[in-house]
Amino acid sequence: MTVENYVIRGRVWKLGDNITTDHIISGKHKFAFIDDVNKMLPYLFEEVIPGFINKVSPGDVIVAGSNFGIGSSREQAPRLIKLSGISAIVAKNFARIFYRNSINIGLPLIEARVIPDITDNGDILTIDLKKSIVINETKNVIEQVKPFPQLVLNILLNGGIINLLKNKGLDAV
Repeated sequence: MTVENYVIRGRVWKLGDNITTDHIISGKHKFAFIDDVNKMLPYLFEEVIPGFINKVSPGDVIVAGSNFGIGSSREQAPRLIKLSGISAIVAKNFARIFYRNSINIGLPLIEARVIPDITDNGDILTIDLKKSIVINETKNVIEQVKPFPQLVLNILLNGGIINLLKNKGLDAV
């Protein structure tokens, strides 16, 4: 994401409804690599998109249907998505805990009604966080989405809540 203009642009990875935290990173890996979350990266979306980590490029975007991130409150799920290079997730709606965990680490989640239905794998999306719009450039469709409160924008632009606090001089965190 470019901080100067609040814009994200990337190639789409299309997923469906009800993507759980187990789809993102299977529970069988959550304790095996507890010492280093990076060791879990090869298993990201292993049952949904085999070999995902070798296919994804920095800046890519996930587009999904309803209930993205349902299941456990596994903090590794959004962290691994961000570590993989995914720059944002656009979906019809998100599980609350997943949403909060993602914003806290600086991973933008955008709720949209139209874009998830008309978007296909490989389409190019542009997301303007400041203007609250998502553009499917491939299909030439623009959707106005709910704007982020300024505090959430600040968290996202700083790469997460911890970075925001550090950048504000609160090193005790």
